[in-house]
Amino acid sequence: MSDRAPWLIERLSPANAPELARLFERAGSSCFCSYWHFTGDKNEWQARLAFEPDKNRAELLERAALPLAGLVARNDDGAVVGWMKLEPATNLGKIYAQRPYRALPGLVPSRDGVWTVGCFLVDPEFRRRGVARLLLKAGIAAAEVAGARSVEAFPRRAEGVRDEELLAGPFALFASEGFRLVHEQIQYPVLRRDL
Repeated sequence: MSDRAPWLIERLSPANAPELARLFERAGSSCFCSYWHFTGDKNEWQARLAFEPDKNRAELLERAALPLAGLVARNDDGAVVGWMKLEPATNLGKIYAQRPYRALPGLVPSRDGVWTVGCFLVDPEFRRRGVARLLLKAGIAAAEVAGARSVEAFPRRAEGVRDEELLAGPFALFASEGFRLVHEQIQYPVLRRDL
């Protein structure tokens, strides 16, 4: 490692999107972070994962042109080793349409000004080294600059799960970064950090 910080965090862009797609391929993830945008049902999604992952990859590359669709982490060699999906909640309505979240008590009536952490992916070789924490810190700052009034997350809260099962991030990570519980749900509670 060099004298600089071990991870460079940057916004997803057309320049780094192909490298991010390679991270998904290395991790064996054919979703390419497209699930929250997919309009079909679960069976159609499973078929797409199995038979048409190239469509998910193409959608990821298209979303890279958005002003902010997420953040990537690069290692010292310049390879993308981490990803955090972060978008305005209005872009990720599928999360909020899930049965446990349809009538979230205590949450703002409008999603305007709310940004949502949709998922994390860290290269298996670089997990447990602080990559997700730096992505989250940078994401909070980016959302605030973009005018967000809060950031919401739906982390997995469970003991003894594998890293691969923490797609939405670990509960403890968000709690340690100032997120508070706003809706109790056994596996995926809703956490929010007001900005």
